Amino acid sequence: MARPRAFNESKVLTAVVDAFWSRGYEGTSTRDLVKCTGLNQPSLYNAYGDKRSLYRRSLEHYLDSSVRDRIRRLEVLPNPGLAITEFFAEVLNRTLTDPLHRGCLLVNAALEATAEDPELRQAVATELDAIRTFFRDRLHVFSEQLGREASIDACQGSNHLLCVLLGVRVLARVSPDPSCVTEAIEIALNSLGLPPLAQSDVR
Repeated sequence: MARPRAFNESKVLTAVVDAFWSRGYEGTSTRDLVKCTGLNQPSLYNAYGDKRSLYRRSLEHYLDSSVRDRIRRLEVLPNPGLAITEFFAEVLNRTLTDPLHRGCLLVNAALEATAEDPELRQAVATELDAIRTFFRDRLHVFSEQLGREASIDACQGSNHLLCVLLGVRVLARVSPDPSCVTEAIEIALNSLGLPPLAQSDVR
């Protein structure tokens, strides 16, 4: 039987997420992880394994409280088009209100993933595919609600939205110009006949 944690796991993983999110995987040292969690190295690695394993676990923690949570909340909205608009509105809000310009930890992980770590690459690809599936399914229902004359190719549309999302999140790290990222999102939504950002509840 596994021994219970002698620390608050959620708080520890949140601290680890902040470290990796701010500095990246390579830029985060074991000393950084020890300092931000308050745990010594043996305790940290006994609980989670090596640095790579801790990175993967912290990424899971981040996804559960951000991307996956967002999809769970929005995929049940009765208006599938507005669900997509709300998704981007939340992303835009996070992009423009983060003073550290950290972008998205998932996208950052995609940029750091190498051929030497196929498990991380696969994990990132799986999460990105989940986002694309959310876009595709919402677009499919949205198209059905509009009728055949306003039919949207859900697969092509979801690919386009995913690419725009990734582009916006990369720009968020280096040049989060409000007009640039907002216009990119607005054009993508408009091209698919989706509700504009102005109809979102996110402010």
